[in-house]
Amino acid sequence: MRIVFAGTPEFAAQHLQALLDNPGRHKVVAVYTQPDRPAGRGKKLTPSPVKTLAENQGLKIHQPLNLKDSEQQRILAELNADLMVVVAYGLLLPPAILNTPKYGCINVHASLLPRWRGAAPIQRALEAGDHESGITIMQMDVGLDTGDMLLTAHCTIDDHDTGGSLHDKLAAIGPPALLATLNKLAEGKAIAEKQDDALNTYAPKISKEEGLLNWALPAELLCRKVRAFNPFPVTYTTLNNERVRVWQAKFDADCTKVAPGTIIEANHQGIRVNTGKGSLLITELQLPGKKRLPVSEILKSRAELLALGQVLGQRVEDPKVKGK
Repeated sequence: MRIVFAGTPEFAAQHLQALLDNPGRHKVVAVYTQPDRPAGRGKKLTPSPVKTLAENQGLKIHQPLNLKDSEQQRILAELNADLMVVVAYGLLLPPAILNTPKYGCINVHASLLPRWRGAAPIQRALEAGDHESGITIMQMDVGLDTGDMLLTAHCTIDDHDTGGSLHDKLAAIGPPALLATLNKLAEGKAIAEKQDDALNTYAPKISKEEGLLNWALPAELLCRKVRAFNPFPVTYTTLNNERVRVWQAKFDADCTKVAPGTIIEANHQGIRVNTGKGSLLITELQLPGKKRLPVSEILKSRAELLALGQVLGQRVEDPKVKGK
């Protein structure tokens, strides 16, 4: 089949690589990806992982701002594609695009649909405490991840999984699932299954502001968020009015009657913080302007900063300002 591939991040690049590694039955005739974006401290324009891979392979690359205008639709039509494979592309496909390839467009989605339709299925699954995730290959329609399912692949979510490790698990099972689906489509053996809308849950895009830890919540929920938001956007709290990033933590049922956010223990394991229910053992932190470190290392040189009784997330007033 003649395939147009549309994707942007590393997750998508791994699926494109799988197609390129199996050229026998399918040919990638063009690649669509998001325009280059500023990245890093210098805000230098940086190509997406998909663009980098496509350039290295000498593939034809398109980076439209959107696919709504007739000129972009004409360009796609001239590619004479049998199928468009979409993996974390980041642009909405209008009906004219969905209907252009001979077999339409299929999407690789990082959840077991209809659970976690939307932009952040990996993080939302961890945040909710799910024990299973997976990949769904679906025939795209005009809805948000509502198309008929062509194939699913499952994986477990372990207690130690983070957003990063679950991403890697799904990136490993996604490409084989995609290739199996393409073979079934080419052989006319693909069977589409409708989603049960009654089981739908939505996974909205993650904002950096969501990373703020509310110490009044139960420790188990906070621990889930720490795992879900690692490596992006990373949870955080404040200490002396400065943002401190929390990279790794464990929860415990033990707690005391002190205020939520209070450090109740500090030792070689980390710092234990009281919450609305139970306590959170923080094992890895990143202080302002510093690299991430095990808390045990920070305690060796900055023990006074994380002393017992210190309250995280509490605004500290400047006495000079208060006295004016």
